Amino acid sequence: MAVVSTSVGGAAVTSQLTQFSGLRRSFLKLDTSNSNSTQAFFRNVNSHLHLASSSRGCRGVVTMAGSGKFFVGGNWKCNGTKDSISKLVSELNSATLESDVDVVVAPPFVYIDQVKNSLSDRIEISAQNCWIGKGGAFTGEISVEQLKDLGCKWVILGHSERRHIIGEDDQFIGKKAAYALNQGVGVIACIGELLEEREAGKTFDVCFQQMKAYADAVPSWDNIVIAYEPVWAIGTGKVATPAQAQEVHVAIRDWLSKNVSAEVASKTRIIYGGSVNGGNCAELAKQEDIDGFLVGGASLKGPEFATIINSVTSKKVAA
Repeated sequence: MAVVSTSVGGAAVTSQLTQFSGLRRSFLKLDTSNSNSTQAFFRNVNSHLHLASSSRGCRGVVTMAGSGKFFVGGNWKCNGTKDSISKLVSELNSATLESDVDVVVAPPFVYIDQVKNSLSDRIEISAQNCWIGKGGAFTGEISVEQLKDLGCKWVILGHSERRHIIGEDDQFIGKKAAYALNQGVGVIACIGELLEEREAGKTFDVCFQQMKAYADAVPSWDNIVIAYEPVWAIGTGKVATPAQAQEVHVAIRDWLSKNVSAEVASKTRIIYGGSVNGGNCAELAKQEDIDGFLVGGASLKGPEFATIINSVTSKKVAA
């Protein structure tokens, strides 16, 4: 077992690389013997927007978690027309994509059928939301059963826009996730903090609370991808630094290990979202615990989205 020392914000931290039986050969786990708790440490770290990482030793990038593949999702949100989506699909169909990446796109509900019938089978289809249970007298809602009927394999749940604009709470989102999984649809489970929560040092409190709502409800973690999306970085052009994103991702994996199981922590893919683009994806992808991306605006540009997908090549070199 390798032990390394790092220094964050002037505080020395001892870390150990713990072996797991899953495809991820190692993940960073904090040794808290010289501190009150891991959470206390992270509160201290998150009191600063910029997290230092210059003292962290270099590590070889290990095999991806879960299916063994990088995961890149494109959330098209409430954008597009029949013509613009036809052009985007054409760009994606003609793009050369690395083979060892799971690629998913989430069109608006009204265009799912169009995309499913014209997009290459290389890319799977996700919905952007779903109802909490079986369909019925729920005006304006879309059921998981209807999504499956259209060929959707995934659904995005817990996105910050659903939480903070529509008003969905943690427990409601957890129940949605449980129902989708029980119906055989994979869940891209979003979590993330507001700017004021980060500045108040509450990043991990918020993320762990959102994680717990999923953990309390879901029947299994086999078909879940966690998407960490700091709300202050979504659509703002302000992306978390690779160090900031990695610190949160490793903390989420540590939470899974302690609160679910080491196996789930090892296998679950944790992807990053928040102003990811063709210019910053490679550096983000080099981080050991960043297993892919959930992309917003850049996923509406076929060539740029292809660049983000192909950033998996950054995993194949030493970090």
